[in-house]
Amino acid sequence: MTTLNQGIIQEAADYIKQQSGAIPEVGLILGSGLGVLADHIENPITIDYSDIPHFPKSTVEGHAGELILGTVGGRQVVLMKGRFHMYEGYGPEITAFPVRVMKELGVSKLLVTNAAGGINTSFRPGDLMLISDHLNLTGTSPLIGANDNNLGPRFPDMSEAYSRRLRSLARDVAGELNITLQEGVYAGLLGPAYETPAEIVMLRTIGADAVGMSTVSEVIVARHTGIEVIGISCISNMASGILDQPLSHSEVMETTELVREKFLGLVLTLIPKL
Repeated sequence: MTTLNQGIIQEAADYIKQQSGAIPEVGLILGSGLGVLADHIENPITIDYSDIPHFPKSTVEGHAGELILGTVGGRQVVLMKGRFHMYEGYGPEITAFPVRVMKELGVSKLLVTNAAGGINTSFRPGDLMLISDHLNLTGTSPLIGANDNNLGPRFPDMSEAYSRRLRSLARDVAGELNITLQEGVYAGLLGPAYETPAEIVMLRTIGADAVGMSTVSEVIVARHTGIEVIGISCISNMASGILDQPLSHSEVMETTELVREKFLGLVLTLIPKL
C-alpha cells in the first residue's frame, strides 16, 4: 500500500459510494468474536475488503474482513466486521486507514469495540468495560510523518479521546437494560504475544484496567479527523498472572460468544441514540 493521502482515501470512499448511495452517520469497528452485530444490520450491503481500493486484508481468526453498510434503529451505519492490527505487519496509519475512509463517507460518530484482558482485579471474564481513556503503548502513532491539514491538525487534542457525552449516554442505556457496565483505561500494546505477568503488574501500576492489541491507532485518527468516539471492551479473560492459567485466542472467542446477548442489547440500543 502506498503512502496515505487525500487521493487514496477518496478512491476507497468513491468505490464504497458506488456500491451504496447511503451516507453513514455512525461507524462501527468490531473486535475479535464481536462480529455478530453485523447480523442485525437492516438492508445490508456487504463489500469484501479485498474489493476496496487500497484496503489491507484482515488475517486474524474472528475478523471476517467485510465492510457492511445499512441501518440500525433508523441510523445509517458503516461497519467493519474485522479490523487490522499492527502485529499483522501493518503500520499504524494503515490499521487506521478505514477510519479516514469513514470520515470521507460522512461518519461523525465512531463506536470501537474490542476483546481485552482484564487487569483490574474487580473485573470478571464476560464483563463489558466502557473505555474512559487509553494508554498508547505501541511505541508509535498513525500521525507520524508529514501532516495534511485538510485531514486534521498537526497536534490534535487528546484530552477527551473518548467522548464524555457518549459515555454518559452509554451508562444511561446500560442502566435501562440492567446491564452492569464497568469503566476504565484501555492499554493498547503491539502484540501478538500476550503480556507477561510482570508486564501486567507494570500496566496496573501505571493505571490500566484492561489490555489489548488494537483500538488506539483508530481512536487517534478519529480524533484527528474530528470524529466523536465511544469505546467498549469485552473482558474476554483475566490478564496474565492473575488466575495462574495460560492464555489463548480460543478462550477469547469462547467468552465473546457467551457475552453475545448482553453486548448486542447494549450496542443495538445505544446506536440509535448516538
